[in-house]
Amino acid sequence: MTKHELQTNDEMREQLKRKRFFLVSIGRLAATICLCAATAAAAGHANSTPQEVFDGMRGSFQPAKAKGVHASYQWDLSGPHGGEWWIEVNDGTYKMGTGKIANPSVTFIAKDKDWVAICNDQLSGTWAYLTGRLKIRGDQNVARKLGEIFP
Repeated sequence: MTKHELQTNDEMREQLKRKRFFLVSIGRLAATICLCAATAAAAGHANSTPQEVFDGMRGSFQPAKAKGVHASYQWDLSGPHGGEWWIEVNDGTYKMGTGKIANPSVTFIAKDKDWVAICNDQLSGTWAYLTGRLKIRGDQNVARKLGEIFP
């Protein structure tokens, strides 16, 4: 092999490592985000709307894990129960609401039924991401942090 071919091989290996890490991280992220909805599920029913998912997240906030975190999250969900939701985390506190926020750190884009299915463990978050049913835009490190803040 030539020096160029070896360098290309090394670059390809590094790209594969990054992609593998990214996909594992996305899978974990989708799983941890949707564990936030466990509050309603533990009460005996699955979440049927995105609003129920976000209501469930309120009870799982971990202020200690949010210390030093300054991030904003946006959800753009289409469909009959769709809408826009946001969460701003600011050094151990959070605010949550509906609508759009300016310059979110991370934006999650999906259909309402897909988001609810992910959160009810009826659709794999990794599969949804890989097939384009869940899009995640923005800082992936900040996206992963959401699962620690809202376990």
